[in-house]
Amino acid sequence: MAPIPATLIPGDGIGPEIMQSVIAVFEAMGSPFAWETAPAGLGAIATHGDPLPASTLDSIRRTKLALKGPLTTPVGGGFKSVNVELRREFELFANMRPATTLIPGGRYDDIDITLVRENLDGFYAAFEHYMPVGDDHKAVAFSAGFNTRAGCRRIIRHAFEYAVANGRKKVTVVHKANILKALTGIFLDVGREMAPEYEGRVAMDDRIVDACAMQLVLNPWQFDVIVTTNLFGDILSDLIAGLIGGLGLAPGANIGANAAIFEAVHGSAPDIAGRGVANPAALLLASCLMLDHAGLHDQGDRLRGAIRHAFVSDGVRSRDLGGNAGTKEVTEAIVRRLG
Repeated sequence: MAPIPATLIPGDGIGPEIMQSVIAVFEAMGSPFAWETAPAGLGAIATHGDPLPASTLDSIRRTKLALKGPLTTPVGGGFKSVNVELRREFELFANMRPATTLIPGGRYDDIDITLVRENLDGFYAAFEHYMPVGDDHKAVAFSAGFNTRAGCRRIIRHAFEYAVANGRKKVTVVHKANILKALTGIFLDVGREMAPEYEGRVAMDDRIVDACAMQLVLNPWQFDVIVTTNLFGDILSDLIAGLIGGLGLAPGANIGANAAIFEAVHGSAPDIAGRGVANPAALLLASCLMLDHAGLHDQGDRLRGAIRHAFVSDGVRSRDLGGNAGTKEVTEAIVRRLG
């Protein structure tokens, strides 16, 4: 097959280092993607005066497919989160965060949970302001969130369809409808309305978010696919990553009708940037999701297998996974397994 055009955003901090790992691994796989490199984040401010240049947006519009390194949003200065802006620009309504045990022997084994997070609504819409009281101009902080019935239908149907396509048995709708009766009650209502369409194929249950967090720690094996709102999804996906060894093993996919952007869930880790010790696994696992999305499932499985064998069979592990291998050593171990 001819290489598939795709946008590559190296990112900030450790982003360029772990992205080089992905490039080297994909070269060993026969280069399934033809990369267009595009800037974003702090580095783009220095070169383009904008953390999200128009040229980067144009590239993603052309390719409809992107792999993104971690980005740093400057504190202050009026800059918005680049990640949030990308999701809004391309209507990437579904944030998929799978958590699967890769290295056995931790606190939890045999974890296989996919969290489906609504990406555009909720409190992350960030309608925020302050109200002054006396001389204190920030005496009261307000934040307004919203969930639309159309948005709830779209994300919950995506979760059910994902379950059907991947042989999953249950979708758990997570909410806080006991307190936020309108804001998250609408989410639960839509889940209950939609569940009968999938009866006999996929079961549905629901959890209040705080109870879900507790049960994920006590008995995570009761969960299969979790679908929830934006803020709850952000929190629970990090909890789920902790079940499999941390954010160094946590990939993410942002899916829309006309584009998809894949990323590591972790941040740019500027404290270890340039030291050659960053774990590239999360970004490599995100590239597996990208291969799956592009219809290259065999290659996605091949890469997942190489990562697993490098960590488990060969014992080559980065510091966050209890080893002492650097980025280069982890990359070389995966490339050997692919060979």
